[in-house]
Amino acid sequence: MSRSTDKPAWTRNDALVAVGAAAADLLGFSVTSQFDGNPLGIPAAFALVLGGLTLIVRHRRPTLVLAAVLALGVVVNTAGPVSPHFGLSLVIALYTVVRSCRPVVAAVAGLAAVPLPSVGQGGMLLPGGWGLLANAAAAAIVVGAALAMNHRQRESEANRTLHAERALAEERRRIARELHDIVAHHITTMQLMAGGARANLAHDPEAAREALVTLEGSGRMALSEMRQLLDVLRAGEEPEANPPAPQPGPEDLARIVTESRLAGMDTELTVDGTVRPLPPTVGLTVFRVVQEALTNARKHAGDSAARVRLTYHPDEVTVEVRDDGTGRRTGEARGDAEGAGSGRRTAASRAPARGGYGLIGMRERVALQGGTLEAAPLREGGFRVAARLPVAPGAGTADGEEHHR
Repeated sequence: MSRSTDKPAWTRNDALVAVGAAAADLLGFSVTSQFDGNPLGIPAAFALVLGGLTLIVRHRRPTLVLAAVLALGVVVNTAGPVSPHFGLSLVIALYTVVRSCRPVVAAVAGLAAVPLPSVGQGGMLLPGGWGLLANAAAAAIVVGAALAMNHRQRESEANRTLHAERALAEERRRIARELHDIVAHHITTMQLMAGGARANLAHDPEAAREALVTLEGSGRMALSEMRQLLDVLRAGEEPEANPPAPQPGPEDLARIVTESRLAGMDTELTVDGTVRPLPPTVGLTVFRVVQEALTNARKHAGDSAARVRLTYHPDEVTVEVRDDGTGRRTGEARGDAEGAGSGRRTAASRAPARGGYGLIGMRERVALQGGTLEAAPLREGGFRVAARLPVAPGAGTADGEEHHR
């Protein structure tokens, strides 16, 4: 099955960086070779330019690009006598690996960048002395800068998530205050007036009538204020031309899985256990969790596959969404789901990328149903979202609904 992705193999900025690095290395080697009295040969010049141009796909294949730059550097060393060097193309390739890959891969890349740029210089397999020391210092600076940027990105994403959570909490508190004012004042007044009208109905009809008039006015005011509050919450929405459709539930999962396939992601749905009706709120939560998880997978996992599993248990329902994470993540990598930015192909972040609201919204939906949500990267690569929702036996049937009434 062929799949398409909206993500290009490289961008204009990648091309500019690649051309700039190739030009800078070519110019730098040409000048130093002139000073040394050994003009740069055509094979060496060609290898330098080719090494710089490989940077155009450094975000897609960071380790492969670094290996190509190091190998072409050996070609430059053996093509003619050159001064000890640590070219700009090597700096960019090493920096990208440290930003984009796991710590083990980054450490190996940093160690490899010390001896390999000197292989073949002066006709020796591995020259020593000041050349290796200079390479080690340069590699340490590049790795340190990349690690510092990763740390800064993690802090930035954590701060964004924290600000998003604070904004949501503040909005909930504001709405709670508004509702408290409405309930505490108007509804309490209505209750008291209703009690007074009942007490005076037999012996003082006029007092009962006044109490009922006050009750009516208070109820009208409460309704008006609640409408205003709902208008604030729904500000910016288009007016509904037709009556709202029924809320989606587990029976609609096949539809969003099909939509995910049409969007280019290989997606499968598996249903285990005895299928039974669920309470509308639980069914809607199941649907929204799957919908959000698949949306995030398409955004951040690139050209990958996703698996959706819905399981009915006697007293609960579980839903799990996994992607294999073969695509790139946000920024240099996907980043951690809760805000990590160390950058690796198997790390997640959902975070946001969703502006911090995706996972927060899912957690709140599940918590409202008394359930739990797990969202984390998988050790073998990819990302997993799993929700566990308690459902009392018979809660979704007509008898169960009547019983709860």
